[in-house]
Amino acid sequence: MAENTNIVVISAGLGVPSSSRLLADQLSAATERLARGAGFAPSVTTIELRDLAVDIANNFVTGYAAPNLAEAIAVVERADAIIAVTPVFSSSYSGLFKSFIDVLEPRSLEGKLVLLAATGGSARHSLMLDFAMRPLFSYLRTRILPTTVFAAPTDWGQGAAGDRTLGGGLTARIERAATELVLELAREQGAAADDRPAATLPKVATRPEDKSFEELLADLTGADAV
Repeated sequence: MAENTNIVVISAGLGVPSSSRLLADQLSAATERLARGAGFAPSVTTIELRDLAVDIANNFVTGYAAPNLAEAIAVVERADAIIAVTPVFSSSYSGLFKSFIDVLEPRSLEGKLVLLAATGGSARHSLMLDFAMRPLFSYLRTRILPTTVFAAPTDWGQGAAGDRTLGGGLTARIERAATELVLELAREQGAAADDRPAATLPKVATRPEDKSFEELLADLTGADAV
């Protein structure tokens, strides 16, 4: 019987379309696909913070959470795992992202699995994940996954119709982070690898730099390399 698991995606992108939301969607899609392959019944909820910006600001002034904000807070509190994605502003997470974290009850995130991700204008901004986001979620006593995902403009390619598509390096990082999340969910919910068919749980390559992109994806998804 498939195990229900709640995955909440927090996207702090401001534009429409937003590269942060695009990255969030790719992370959630990979996680959902791998979770279903591992025997879970994942329920994915995406919270778009730009739609809650006014309610978040009012909450600081009045101490009252409007219905939409209250529901978003409740969804986060019920989460089994969180995928948190923010753009980089002034070498840190965005003010909107931090404001939403601040309206949460601090202990509500304790012990939750968290996958950290960010977007920025330069690959140099990827350091923010380790020097700003990781300390924030460590302070909140969450269980942060080893792999974080950063997407710079150079990580996005151009499709035939001009649409943005994923480049190989970013795809591999997304798959690896999603795999780690699913494996941790399996351990947390008592679904150890020896309790399931070996082919259902994704595997993480020990040295991805020694493998081709196709081989890495095969390791991560359990599929045969083409």
